[in-house]
Amino acid sequence: METRILGKSGLKVSALGFGAMGMSFGLGPAKDKKEMIALLHAAVERGVAFFDTAEVYGPFANEELVGEGLAAYKGKVVIATKFGWEANPADGGKWNALNSRPEHIKQVAEASLKRLKVDAIDLFYQHRVDLNVPIEDVAGAVKELIAQGKVKHFGLSEAGAKTIRRAHAVQPVTALQSEYSLFWREPEETVMPTLEELGIGFVPFSPLGKGFLTGKIDANTKFDSTDFRSIVPRFSEENRMANQALVDVVRSFAARKKATPAQIALAWLLAKEPWIVPIPGTTKLERLEENLGATRIELSSDDVRDLEEASSKVKIEGARYPAFHAALVGR
Repeated sequence: METRILGKSGLKVSALGFGAMGMSFGLGPAKDKKEMIALLHAAVERGVAFFDTAEVYGPFANEELVGEGLAAYKGKVVIATKFGWEANPADGGKWNALNSRPEHIKQVAEASLKRLKVDAIDLFYQHRVDLNVPIEDVAGAVKELIAQGKVKHFGLSEAGAKTIRRAHAVQPVTALQSEYSLFWREPEETVMPTLEELGIGFVPFSPLGKGFLTGKIDANTKFDSTDFRSIVPRFSEENRMANQALVDVVRSFAARKKATPAQIALAWLLAKEPWIVPIPGTTKLERLEENLGATRIELSSDDVRDLEEASSKVKIEGARYPAFHAALVGR
């Protein structure tokens, strides 16, 4: 698979990464561990060399899964994880308290190193901006971890442009991870000009619109109570019905290219900028192979323009996050 560089610091990753969260958290009940480890192996064998997890996914279960599943590929893959929440398994994995105090960041790093079975964390993101801790202190704490050889690269997730600049002045930011897809294009206006200016890579999560752009979700889909989409306004039955028009646009375009809607959604991201690396997740081998097929689809500048013009005519209904989570992004 083609490789791409995230940031001026030279972090080389596969053009398409793998978001591991849904294997054990957030998108329904945790899947069978042996099956998920086999899928991680299959991803590596097919050229994926960039994997994303976080301590709070579970909490801890997803890091443990990734650590065990990728142990045999030590030094051959890049693993990103995240700090910034009070991760407590006893509370059922609720995300209800931020904590980016420097001493906590260092504690999380030590614990993540053990769970991931690595000598250094390749990419360490602040999961959400904590307004109670100056971002300069956060960047400073990660800078110390980098100096100690425990972390290689610093990242931010869902941060705003001003925060990115302030952090970058203390410790160069290698990558920003935020939601970005044909279903959510706000980053084009809010952060991408800053990323390009500073030479920071962009890692879009939910590049398939939390599954919506695959065309496999409609107004009749039922979400498990443990599936985060069950509380997302954009995924209410009424809004799914209204937003189906966007899927129709992507499906029509896919038919012209003899591809699937998911492949077109990913190919669009790959065509946008050479420093964009999407991290779609899946729990199924056939979906992994479908997603990887996107790397073989060439979209011209005219294709990108036509797809954007057509999709922009669809008014997307519903917020992308419930109120609590919405308040934590773009800060």
